[in-house]
Amino acid sequence: MVLRNEPLLDDGTPMPTRYWLVGDHDRLVVSRLESAQGVVRAEAAVDADQLEACHVAYALERDAVIPEGHVGPRPSGGVGGTRQGVKCLHAHYAHHLAGGSDPVGQWVAAQLSEVEAGQSDDG
Repeated sequence: MVLRNEPLLDDGTPMPTRYWLVGDHDRLVVSRLESAQGVVRAEAAVDADQLEACHVAYALERDAVIPEGHVGPRPSGGVGGTRQGVKCLHAHYAHHLAGGSDPVGQWVAAQLSEVEAGQSDDG
């Protein structure tokens, strides 16, 4: 369901997104959540300090595996390459699924659970 990217592509291009959501079903349902103002809703729902800490931890984890002695551009930002706030629910959810402490990823998981529970109740 999730791929872990290297911080640099083979040609040295920075890759800020460490975790990538690849499961077809998950990508679809998270896309639907995003299209329903999910980014705005998530940003309003999560604690800003926890979100900032998440971005910092994500960047530190990614940057820790940049090859020693690398010269050239480096990835920047936190989850999905953003420095603050919420940019992409897919990236946050992938981080959460990979075991990261991600308040937005947790929020997405809760929203998806509610959707699935509602579908189960309907039959």
